[in-house]
Formats: sequence, structure tokens, C-alpha cells
Amino acid sequence: MTTLRVGLVGYGLAGSVFHAPLITATEGLVLDTVVTRDEERRAQARAAYPDVRFADSPDELWRRADELDLIVIASPNKTHVPLARAALEAGLPVVVDKPVAGTAAEARELAALAEERGLLLSVFQNRRWDNDFLTLRALLADGALGEVQRFESRYERWRPQLKGGWRESGDPQEIGGLLYDLGSHVVDQALTLFGPAAQVYAESDLRRPGAAADDDTFVAITHTSGVRSHLYVSATAAQLGPRFRVLGSSAGFVKYGLDPQEAALREGARPAPGEPWGEEGEELWGRLGAGESPLTGGGTPVRTLPGDYPAYYAAVSDALRGTGDNPVTAPQAAETLDVLEAARHSAREGITVTLRPTGASAHATEEQPV
Repeated sequence: MTTLRVGLVGYGLAGSVFHAPLITATEGLVLDTVVTRDEERRAQARAAYPDVRFADSPDELWRRADELDLIVIASPNKTHVPLARAALEAGLPVVVDKPVAGTAAEARELAALAEERGLLLSVFQNRRWDNDFLTLRALLADGALGEVQRFESRYERWRPQLKGGWRESGDPQEIGGLLYDLGSHVVDQALTLFGPAAQVYAESDLRRPGAAADDDTFVAITHTSGVRSHLYVSATAAQLGPRFRVLGSSAGFVKYGLDPQEAALREGARPAPGEPWGEEGEELWGRLGAGESPLTGGGTPVRTLPGDYPAYYAAVSDALRGTGDNPVTAPQAAETLDVLEAARHSAREGITVTLRPTGASAHATEEQPV
């Protein structure tokens, strides 16, 4: 297999914890160059990947475009669009961390540029490969819940003190706040499971002293399929709710706890062929049933399928070689941004926003006071 050389822009949390380990764990990909000026981060990268090269700026990668096969953008959100555009214009395929852009229009412009150049543009929505999400997809494929009526998804944390940094900035240019951070995950999962959004309603708050960006947000989606999704993202949840609660016409599924892959990567664990990865203990399995609470013994335990973040870059590698499909396309990411933009508008104005059909602008066609 021909080795594909990867340039990684950014070596903060996203670059060091997610992208670099998953790239190097993928057969046929090699981490060639990391873009960072920070000497401490360079030392960390060099210790983990002794053969890696470094660049001070992305411009150095564009000048060496013939030496690289893929660019991964793991820098702050506000840089995603200009860097992705520059990489595509340099003739390089691109993976961009979520959110790919601040607006759906920008995401669609990048998608059009990639299509025009005949280049891959993929978005790192890694939580499509969470263990609980994979388990729920399998249950839905088997019809185990009957007709799904309501989907509840929570990505909650208890972080009563601000940490600082651009993710908590109130500057709109930074594209910070939980709606665009964790909200990108839960909305993408809801759309992947239940299809396009027809209406969006949201409530968004700044709970912590000194907070400048949303840290406690609720989004309600009515899908064109008729399913209703209730999505919660919070840094101020003193008691964590179930990760998923899915109610169907014949049964419900409740699952607590977060997928273990992020924690494992943070602790330095790395996926390896033939070794267990993304697995959790039986005590965390969800329960499927009807008529009583899983917390009082109701329902049947459902083995959680292993999480599989490595599958994302394996699919990217196949797509670059022409043997597989792009695992997460920019138009799909634009549909998520349609919902995020509608949610922000809804929360600000106190209205329900009705979206135009998929592929059209997500501007409201009807706004109803609530």
C-alpha cells in the first residue's frame, strides 16, 4: 500500500489527542509534518512521533504541496474556512475538525470548491463512531424500538468554573460556545439517525460567572420524518442525565455514560490492530424495554458495541485511494450548521424556526413566537 503523507495544522487538544494518534494508527497514513510554533508542543510531538517534521506556518505546507497527500486542520475554529480554502487551492485534499465553518453558506462554498478541484473535503465528526451511537444505530436497524417518536441526547459536564481560552470567548469571530462545540456532535448524530430538520427551537444561557459564550443550551428538532429530537449540551449540569434516551412505539432504550475513547486517548492509550479498543464494562450497558425505569431494573441489558474512532481515518484513506466514500461530507456538515444557525436565531429571538428543504438556504421560511 502506498503511504499517504499527512500535514497536521495545529497541535492543541484536537491535534494532539485526536488527530495525530488516529492518523498514525491508520495503515497507509503517515504523520509527515506538524504546523506549530510552540516549542513545548513541538517537544511533545517529537517525543510521540520521532520522525515528524515541523513547520512554522501553513504557508510552508502549501509551498510543499507536492510532498503531501492530505492536510488535516485542527486549529481554532475561526481558522477553519481560510485554511481549508487555501489547502484546496493548493491542490490538497482536506480533513477539517468540526465545525467546518461558522455558517452553512461557508461550508457549501468550501464543498463547491472541493468539487470543482476534484478533491476530498471531509469533516471530523468523530462521534458518529462513539460506542453508544453505533449501538443505537444497530438497534434502529433491527427495528428493536418500533417507530421512534422521541430522541433525547445529552452531552453534559460539571465545570462550574471557566477554563479560559477561545472556546469560551464571546467574540463571534471565534465561533466559540457549547452550541457550536458539543452541539455540532449531538445535532450531527440526530440528523444522521433521523434525517433532515423541519423545525428548530432552542434555549441558550450563560450560567457561569463571567461567561461570555453559551454554556448551557437546549435544542429541539422536529425532523421531516416526524421524530422529535431533544438535545442538551451543558457545562453546568450538577447531575448528569442519560447520554441517550430513545422512545419508540414498542420499546425504549436508555444509555448512561460517555464513550471511553476520548478518555483513553487523553491518557496516552493508542488503538492497535487486533487489540481491544473502545470497549466498556457491562455495568455501563444500556437497557432496552418498556414500562419501567432502567434504574430500577427495568428492561434488558444491551451489550455496547465497541467505539471505533479509527474507522474515520481508515475511511478517509480509502476515499483518497478511490476505494471508498468520504465518511463525512461538507454538505452533511452544512446541514448541521443549518440547524446550529437556526438554533442560535431561535434562542436569541424566542421563536421556532422553520427550515427550507435540504439543499436550500436555512433561513427561516416561517418564524413562530413561543
